[in-house]
Amino acid sequence: MSEKFDQIDRRILDIAQRDGALSQRELADRVGLSQNALWRRLKRLEEAGVLLGSHRRVAARALGLDLTVFVMVRTRTHSDDWIEAFRAHVSRIPQVVEMHRIGGDWDYMLKVVTRGMTGYDAVYKRLTTGIELETVTGVFSMETMLEDRPLDVYG
Repeated sequence: MSEKFDQIDRRILDIAQRDGALSQRELADRVGLSQNALWRRLKRLEEAGVLLGSHRRVAARALGLDLTVFVMVRTRTHSDDWIEAFRAHVSRIPQVVEMHRIGGDWDYMLKVVTRGMTGYDAVYKRLTTGIELETVTGVFSMETMLEDRPLDVYG
């Protein structure tokens, strides 16, 4: 992390990412600042693009979303226009919760969370319709062993 972030900033980031439901008062108390001083730091961290809002996690299985698939995509096309069209195409599929451009044997990796194999089949058909892809394969997660760990803001 850049030198413009001091130990208090790092402590704010560490605590905030572990418990996004804390009120500003609780967060200020935990880091030893007044609410006004905390608010100014939070605003600065947001403006610097370091703090990216807050949200609550939803338990996928509790909603019946019991299948996670890492979809590997290879393409022959790598132009900027194609990449933007692919990004827009994938963005219209709500079951795709992450998309990464990667190195190695594959070009892209998508994380799909859906209801069973029927749900994945619908996502697969939607993904492969309307855009040219060379190869698409799915790697099925049997168990999530580690997820959503906080970033090491001190390292």
